Amino acid sequence: MSRYYADPATRPKLDPSLYSLDSDEAAFFKQLTGISDEQALKEHILAVQSKAYEIYGYPCIRRFAFTKLKIARLPAYQKALQLLKERKDPILLDIGCCFGNDVRKAVLDGWPVQNVIASDLQQGFWDCGHELFKSTPDTFPAAFVQGDAFDSKLIDLDAPLDPEDAPTPPLNTLKSLTPLRRRISAIHASAFFHLFQEDRQYELARRLGSLLLPKKGSIIFGAHGAMPVKGFRSEPFPKNSGVRMFCHSPDSWKELWTERVFGPDQDVKVEVVTQLNEVTRPDLPGAPNEEVRFWIMNWSVQVV
Repeated sequence: MSRYYADPATRPKLDPSLYSLDSDEAAFFKQLTGISDEQALKEHILAVQSKAYEIYGYPCIRRFAFTKLKIARLPAYQKALQLLKERKDPILLDIGCCFGNDVRKAVLDGWPVQNVIASDLQQGFWDCGHELFKSTPDTFPAAFVQGDAFDSKLIDLDAPLDPEDAPTPPLNTLKSLTPLRRRISAIHASAFFHLFQEDRQYELARRLGSLLLPKKGSIIFGAHGAMPVKGFRSEPFPKNSGVRMFCHSPDSWKELWTERVFGPDQDVKVEVVTQLNEVTRPDLPGAPNEEVRFWIMNWSVQVV
């Protein structure tokens, strides 16, 4: 079950007091929006947040996760950027991209925009990204493909693979990710896996693994909710819903990738690196709440 406020009637109201940009985030938004006045920038971000919250009531939108430079603060990000020096035209995919702030950061850091592709369930999020950053498909021509990561229309595991020497089609012509199987050098997936239960997380890992270029250095990386010991965490939203989030532990996450997705019978071997951090959640009613503890796991899966 996805973690979002499905019913607008019971959806918590937006809280402007949760808005906070550190110096790097403020500089990032000022550079891309052209808005230098901090109050005007805040009002602009709040307006786009409100519109996006109507599309899908994700708690991450409510708590301004889309303003954070997630990708750049992941330990594996520099490993991904290193591929720009080692390969010709490596492709970067941001899956579950929301507004696309992470791919925009990667492009600022040197990833050629024509080699970037993003995907999300809702086209509206990507459109909000253009509004948020005051861009257009012409001024920021990164490719975007709408779709459900579990749908064969987006990733068809049974479709024939193109020959290895076949040219990669221009990313902005694609209607699915299937033509990119075994062609993507770096895949970023943050705040994504934890939306699903255990069996679906495995299926998602298998699907993303099918896209990864089987070459030393290729990497899948991100961050999501986790726990020191694999299990379920009771969700405080929606109130009294009984929803429980399945959380991998560092150990079970490693086992998932090394034994199941890229198991002993596969032609690809990977190294899994994890970092588990306890975090506070000021966006929750009554926070901080000692009864509900949250951990975020930074992770990477890299071909060795």
